[in-house]
Amino acid sequence: MKLSGLHLLLTYQCTFECEHCFVWGSPWQTGTLTLDNIRHIVREAQDLGTITSMYFEGGEPFLYYATLLAGVRLAKEAGFEVGIVSNSYWATSVGDAIEWLRPFAGLISDLSVSSDLYHYDEMLSQQTRNVCATVEQLGIPIGTISIARPEAADPTLVVGQLPESESGVMYRGRAAVKLSGKVRQPPWSQFTECPHEDLRDPGRVHVDPLGNLHLCQGIVIGNLFQTSLKEICERYDPDNHPIAGPLLRGGPIGLVKDYGVSHRAAYADACHLCYEVRRDLRDRFPEILTPDQVYGVGLN
Repeated sequence: MKLSGLHLLLTYQCTFECEHCFVWGSPWQTGTLTLDNIRHIVREAQDLGTITSMYFEGGEPFLYYATLLAGVRLAKEAGFEVGIVSNSYWATSVGDAIEWLRPFAGLISDLSVSSDLYHYDEMLSQQTRNVCATVEQLGIPIGTISIARPEAADPTLVVGQLPESESGVMYRGRAAVKLSGKVRQPPWSQFTECPHEDLRDPGRVHVDPLGNLHLCQGIVIGNLFQTSLKEICERYDPDNHPIAGPLLRGGPIGLVKDYGVSHRAAYADACHLCYEVRRDLRDRFPEILTPDQVYGVGLN
């Protein structure tokens, strides 16, 4: 496995509690990286020798502003391209947005801002407009992340129903519980592959506040606070991994068949079936299907 990118989940906490969230982001979530944690991750990324980019996201990373800024500086000084993903709750005016972002000028190569009807009452929020009015003068590249509501376009229909600026919901995390019932659900037997993640050679993985290295949210291949990143990458055997292996051979229905998990007749998408099966298998694979935060334990 040759990694080129690390995405740091600076915190599981968030100012919002969006129905589509992969990691059950919430004001009541727990788990936040410390600056010492980030130093360790940056060193591990340097030692691996193949990482070129590092993103800071969450949850909402701006909730821990001082740690975020110091972490971005560490990553930039280490030679990585750095990006941030935020919901821009802090951009209450253009002037405020300038003050929040000015310290990041020259440090980050991308600022991705979430703006849709899950976060605000309009697709392009006033906060996002404030950020857009700010970044040009600061020289910070910006992009927006917009997720359409299920009723806007049924993902089981022909591809291309959504505008290019919007993406469909992936029914994992909170979305599997809160949104899956709002769309037409095809038969479970059609989900024969993972459509979103390259489980054999992912290229980028997520590191959470507990040190877990996620192939996909809730599928862990090692802990960076216990084992070196280099060793995790060298040891990763996708075909023999208890979760990635069945998914590679048969998609979510591969998990069902390999482990004899009970299932319903239909699901919203492949992520929905995969998430539900993994949740049922957590007791069997507690070090892989972890942590509780990603499975909404205590937040349902």
